[in-house]
Order: sequence, then C-alpha cells, then structure tokens
Amino acid sequence: MSKYCSIAVIYGSDTSESEVSCRSGEFVSSRLDGDRYDIYEIFARFGKWSLVACKKRSSMRVTFPEGARPEVDKNDFSVTLLGEKVRFDYAYIVQHGAPGENGLMQGYLEMLGVPFNTCSSYVSTIAFDKYSCKSYLRCLDCVKMAPDAFVREGMDIKAFAEETGRRLRFPVFVKPTQGGSSFGVSKVNDASGLEAAVRFAFSEGPSVLVEQGVTGRELTVAAYRSGGEVRTLPPIEIVTENEYFDYDAKYNGRSREICPAEVNAEEAALLSETTSAIYSRLGCRGVVRMDYILAGDGLYFLEVNTIPGMTSASLVPKMVNAAGLDMTAFLTGIIEDQ
Repeated sequence: MSKYCSIAVIYGSDTSESEVSCRSGEFVSSRLDGDRYDIYEIFARFGKWSLVACKKRSSMRVTFPEGARPEVDKNDFSVTLLGEKVRFDYAYIVQHGAPGENGLMQGYLEMLGVPFNTCSSYVSTIAFDKYSCKSYLRCLDCVKMAPDAFVREGMDIKAFAEETGRRLRFPVFVKPTQGGSSFGVSKVNDASGLEAAVRFAFSEGPSVLVEQGVTGRELTVAAYRSGGEVRTLPPIEIVTENEYFDYDAKYNGRSREICPAEVNAEEAALLSETTSAIYSRLGCRGVVRMDYILAGDGLYFLEVNTIPGMTSASLVPKMVNAAGLDMTAFLTGIIEDQ
C-alpha cells in the first residue's frame, strides 16, 4: 500500500534552466505510476504556481490551457478543481536552479510538513553553491579538488583576474557558483580572457568560481537510498565534440554518453565508493548525481546535482536503464523509501 495518494510534480524555475526543468518534469510525470498515484503537474516560475495537467489514478491525463490554469494555494499547498479542494500530500521537485535546487522550495515544504523527493533545504543550499560544496567536501580523502579562486560581485574584478591569472595554471573554467546546464560557463585558455569570462559568469549569479582545468575522462555517477542503504547506478563517461561539456553538448546532441562507462574494476569501485561517501557526507536524499574528472593522478570532484536532469535524453534515466531497472519502479522507490 502506498504512503501517498496525490503527487505534485513541480517544474519550471526562476533561472535559465526553466525550459530544461519543464522537460524533466513532463518526463517524470509520464513515468510515475498512474495506477498508484493521482498525479498533478505544477508549473512554478517567479512566484506564480499553476496546474498544467492532472491524471487521476487509472484515468486519462487532463491538461489545462494557458490562461485557464487553476492556481495553487500556497497557504496549504493545494488546488481547487471543480469546487473540490485537493491537498497534495507529496511533492516531486524537478526544478533545476532556483527555487527548487537552492533550498527555497524545500524550506517552504518543510514548514508545511509536506514530504518531498530531494535533499533537505539545508543540504540543498550547500550543494547548490559550487564553492560552498567543495569547501564542505575538502576533508574527504577519496577525491581530489582542483585549485580554484572565488570572487563575489562588488569585489575588484580586475585585481582578482590578475591575481588568479598568476596563481592558477591555464586553461581554467569560469562558472557561476550557483546554477547548472553550463549557463554562464566559459573555458579560458590564457589570462587575457579571464576578466571578461568572470563578468559573463556574473550574468547568472552574484558569485563566481574559477577552477583550474584538469585533463582526464569526464565521468558521472548517481546515488540514491534504498532499503536504508546508499546505492549507486552505473557510471557514464561523457565524450563531447565541443571544447567541453557545455549546453550545446548536453542538449543538442554534441556529445556521446558511454553507459556504462568502460572502467576497470578498481576505477568502478573508486567511483561508487566516492559517490556514496559524498552522498553520506552531505546527508543527501533522493537521487543525486556527482560529476568527476578521472585524471592520471586521481579522481577530481566537479559538482553535485541534487536535482539532476530527467528528460528522455538525460544521464540518470540512461543509468537506470543500464542498471536493468524499470523507471516507474525506480521513481516509486524514491517516493516510498524515505
């Protein structure tokens, strides 16, 4: 018997990742067990939350045209349909970027006592900021951290660029500390381009991380909890046609994902154990993806994705398939096994 009846799938976001979030949300909604749950799709962007579609158990999906979508009552996380008030008793958050990935949505749901699929508000806040997350994980012996530099809006960017250019080895990657899908990210090959890249990254957020490039294989592994244990999915190696794994490579077919990655037993064990250690160290919940570079001198941590992409072309669904798991059953486990 299910713990929950009505599942609200929340997608859309207040960032550049909103379109990808919608695709992820639609995919998740289509794969949830429609015989087990009533499924409600909520588009949430810039404070306006509305019901896009709903599907009652064992019934057809009903969509609502834009302009006539019922609004969500944020006072109790409910919606009124045909005079009936429906309170959602579980939230499946698929918002890439703010407010779903930085802890704001989680804080709202925590205050209302509504369970959800992701990390807590506290963990989400730490993990969402690349510099904070790296700082939190530096004590782990199983993974390396590339040398980096941090700058916030209001600081002297020119002086920062000059100092960083002297201290780090090029090429470097300049990225907003918050956000995903490679928005605002640049690869910089020499000091002359560093200041412009930092300013470009500020278009996506108020703080920026400059990270020394590491040469190696780009690998990613997802972890989740099942039966009280942290489990990992098969790793994927990403081989891109572009200079690095940017938005075009991720979403426009300019990369090749090898799943499962062709790694030896020792490398596979290192990836799995490191991913489990990070998951436990942060106190993660739900399905979380960790990205790495496997270099000649060890495994380097890149970032944590607490709400990884869940489109039909995304990495986690490919891992689930490679593991021989059914996606609907996998999502049911994420919801029920908390």
